[in-house]
Formats: sequence, C-alpha cells, structure tokens
Amino acid sequence: MPGEIILHHYDSSPFSEKVRLMLGIKGLAWRSVIQPVIMPKPDLIPLTGGYRRIPVMQIGADVYCDSQVILAELERRYPTPPVVRGADWAVNLWADRIWFQASVAVIFAEIGAAVPKEFIADREKLSGRPFDTAAMKAAAPYALNTWRAYAAWLEEGLKGQDYLGGSTPSLADVACWMNVWWTSAAVSETAKGLMAPLPRLSAWAERIRAIGHGKRSEMAPREALQRAMSLDPLEGVNHDPKDASGLKPGDPVVVQADDYGRDPIEGMLVAATPDRVTLARECGEMDIVHVHFPRAGYVLSKR
Repeated sequence: MPGEIILHHYDSSPFSEKVRLMLGIKGLAWRSVIQPVIMPKPDLIPLTGGYRRIPVMQIGADVYCDSQVILAELERRYPTPPVVRGADWAVNLWADRIWFQASVAVIFAEIGAAVPKEFIADREKLSGRPFDTAAMKAAAPYALNTWRAYAAWLEEGLKGQDYLGGSTPSLADVACWMNVWWTSAAVSETAKGLMAPLPRLSAWAERIRAIGHGKRSEMAPREALQRAMSLDPLEGVNHDPKDASGLKPGDPVVVQADDYGRDPIEGMLVAATPDRVTLARECGEMDIVHVHFPRAGYVLSKR
C-alpha cells in the first residue's frame, strides 16, 4: 500500500519507543522492519543515503530520518488526536539530548561490563569518542542525582493532571517517556529506586504504558527497500525562499547531524524550511526517493 507507515527500528531502541508510543496515541497501523542494532545495515543505508541511526520511517518513497521529523510528519498526516502543543519541541530536544545523556550514564555505569565488544566498537565509531564505561561508573552518583532531578520536574508537572499535556498525552509526554522507559527496561531496580518517591510519575508511567503501540505487523527489510523503489515521493513539497542558508531547490547539498553519527548525506535540495530539510537522491538504478531531516540538530551546506 502506497501510504503504509513502515518503521525501521529495533525493539530496545529508546528513540524508536517515542515513535511507537506516538503510533499508539494516534491508533495507527504500521509495519515493523527490524534493523540490526549495529552496522552493517545493508537494507537501510540504500534508503537513507548513508544515515545509519534508528529509527527511520518510510512512507512510500519518502524516508524520514530522526525521531524528531518522524513525530512531526505523523502529526502532520494524522492530526487527530492532536499531540504537539505549546513548547513541546523544546521539551523534546531537552529529553533527547540532556536527559538522555544522564540515562546513558546511569544505565551503562551499571551494565557496561556486560556490553559486547562489538557494540562498544560500533558506538565509538558512531559517536567519534571512547565508550568509557569506567568513566560512566565513576560518574554514576552524579548521573543518578541528575536523572532524579529531571524526573522530579515531571512529578511537579503532573500535579493535578494525568499527563504533562493535561488530560491527554502531548509530545512532552512522548519525549520524556523515552528516558523512563529505557532506564526501566535496562536497569529496572535502579529505576524503581529513582522513581519510588515520585508517585505521580509512577502512575503516569503506567498510564503511558497502557496506551500501547497501535497495530503492528512485521515486514522484511528487503521488502521495505523494494517498496520505496516501486513508488514515487510526495509532490508539492514547499521551499522557504527566505531560508537563512540561501540555498535553493536543485542545489547539490550535504546534510549531517551535529552531535553524533555525522555521516554526510548527499543529494539535491528539494526544500528547506524552518523545521526540516528534504533531499532527492537515487535509491537503486535511477529510482528517486525524498529523504527528510529535522532542521534542529542538523547542518545543511552546499556540496
């Protein structure tokens, strides 16, 4: 089906959990394509042009890289029930970067010694710096206090309401859930201890968990790749002629993440707006896909 939602992910991915929750809130059916946790990813890279991070969403011949643009596109295509409100995108960026780093330290301080060497080597290549579990262990007391401080903000934000967004879940709930879910899954007893004095947060977590992930069905990676090569991308993607980059549609460009996984993705600019960049690139022999990236957290430059 041309409009079918295809999510490339793996079940333990914290950033994928955000998307799975969004699909649950909106009650959507979607196809699950399980990708490897580490490289190589032979059925993903041809879709993205080199982007290797997870999750990636595919709808027809449009490919969405990074959970930020995936969530924005799901909200655009499926506006009911509304999820994004107020300053939610700022909360999302904080949860993705600042709180997430505290979660990394808490989790790997505890389980780092059991992590396979192949995973460590892959993440060192992805981040461009050592995956120093000894340093994480040494920093554990600080990381635990920091994680607890962030969780306490949620406890305060839940006073008098079921969700951070009020009576129904918002993007702020989706963003913050990632850290609670991942920490609880990876180091469950530690997470219980951190959340024990926070009854509103614990009750919120149960409400969020009960939402589920929508209607999931499995798809083989090769089938998803063939699907993109048999369809056309969306037409009528709007470009902002006053974009600060000065670039225009048709320019050869490069997009890179500004934090980690900075593999350069090359293509022809389709559109640049304040919230996203869209490139056209070949997938297979002369099959064109549009690859979409968020603006925040990514660098756009002329090739």
